[in-house]
Amino acid sequence: MTTSEEADREERTGEGTGLRPSLLHTDCRKVGQVLARVGDKWSVLVVMLLKDGPRRFNEIKRMVGGISQRMLTLTLKGLERDGMVTRTVFPTIPPRVDYELTDLGRSLSEPVMALGTWAQAHMEEIDTARARFDRRNEIG
Repeated sequence: MTTSEEADREERTGEGTGLRPSLLHTDCRKVGQVLARVGDKWSVLVVMLLKDGPRRFNEIKRMVGGISQRMLTLTLKGLERDGMVTRTVFPTIPPRVDYELTDLGRSLSEPVMALGTWAQAHMEEIDTARARFDRRNEIG
């Protein structure tokens, strides 16, 4: 069997992945959906802010520079739907709404913080690489 045929077989059967073939496609799609939620920039920033405790909507909005009210609403709803955030409404006038990480959300805060720390530590290298790439690919 050629290398190409072996690769095709592994892809079809899941050989070498430790996953049952019937789970491969479904699992990848589900993992992709979860990563899309927890990996988008707004979710990462919200999780980082909520790791220190509950916050109100407007407090989050002020702390996350550049996010619109609609985008923050969508981000919080998505995190709530995925079980990362709880929303608590207090019966006051006007109503007070707090957002807080769940246990699942707190378990996400550690890898999110590690990713943020990595990005900060390597920002200069990334900026240099981007500038070098842009110079090589200038039109004209």
